[in-house]
Amino acid sequence: MSGRILRLVCTVAVATGALLAPVPAVAAPAPGPSASARAGMGAGAGAGGPEVLSTARMLTNLQQRYREAERATEAYNATVEKLKKQRAEVARLDGRLVRARLSLHDSRGAAGRLARQQYQSSSGVSSYVRLLLTGDPQRALDEGQVIRQLSRERVKAVDRLAGSERHADGLARRARKALDAQLTLAARQKKARDEVQGRLKDVEKLLASLTARQLAELDALEKRGTEAAQRKLVTSGALSSVRAPSSEGMEAVEYAVQQLGKPYRWGAEGPGAYDCSGLTSQAWGHAGQPIPRTSQEQWARLPRIPLTELRPGDLVVYFPEATHVAMYMGDGMVVQAPRPGARIKISPIAANPVLGAVRPDPAGKPVRQYTSPALPAGSTDGPDGSAR
Repeated sequence: MSGRILRLVCTVAVATGALLAPVPAVAAPAPGPSASARAGMGAGAGAGGPEVLSTARMLTNLQQRYREAERATEAYNATVEKLKKQRAEVARLDGRLVRARLSLHDSRGAAGRLARQQYQSSSGVSSYVRLLLTGDPQRALDEGQVIRQLSRERVKAVDRLAGSERHADGLARRARKALDAQLTLAARQKKARDEVQGRLKDVEKLLASLTARQLAELDALEKRGTEAAQRKLVTSGALSSVRAPSSEGMEAVEYAVQQLGKPYRWGAEGPGAYDCSGLTSQAWGHAGQPIPRTSQEQWARLPRIPLTELRPGDLVVYFPEATHVAMYMGDGMVVQAPRPGARIKISPIAANPVLGAVRPDPAGKPVRQYTSPALPAGSTDGPDGSAR
């Protein structure tokens, strides 16, 4: 976000105490805030009238744009990870190609050397005639044996040379193909980056069109939605009772808590800023348990668990497309990097629509004693919702 928009958001955050949290059921998404809608919000209509409707539609619109930005961010993250692996593959193949070419050079040298030795050892007279004419039959036999040995070694050297040439040619083709794939991924990365930036500019434009009063109304409406969704989830019995994490889970939670207050930035993996999956992947990597980089891959590749078995350190994944992720803290709360313009914070687990939960260390045994990390003041301040 531009400095101007960040200052606008921060000013409103001080005035209202928090920005934009989700609401579970609002009017259908609108393509954008119309002039009549913005006018309706400022007209002072009564409760349940046009002003409430306009606020709800504005909230849905804003949440939808945040969600689109986060979906684009996760696509960008996935492309970045693929590009890292492809660059490593190109480097690996280049190294093998260099070694293959050195081996080919050696094979050519050995084949030439053996050819010269065989030529120098051969007089053009058959070994049988030499045996008849020589005064030293044993020497003639020894020379014939040397010539035959050189001939066999030359054949082997030529075979090795042909194999080295085929190997080098194959590696060269694979290296060119890998480089082409790298260039394709780099172009895709740029396209994904441009899409993220475009989505965030849409958010900036929408925020810039809102007054302080409208932002306060959005804040209040979103907080009411979050509180209602959290009460429903807690009273349903879906959440687990307090469970102790594994030792790795405890380390992951402690790492995530240490990042509280740091800003969300798309594509970031720390240490100064994070996006949602950047925070969870770095926390578990710090605990010695590497996990996939993106929320979609975390949902697809990590073992899933029911909400009734949640323990601190488990990951809660949100939205049907698995475009957001947070780390469970216990007591129905998560630590997360919510969205652009926000900071890492503690939020209710129901701040966004829950898709499910995964456990990075399914074989990890719970620690005997566990005390939740102490939370600094203000750790629950700020927006909870990621996007809808």
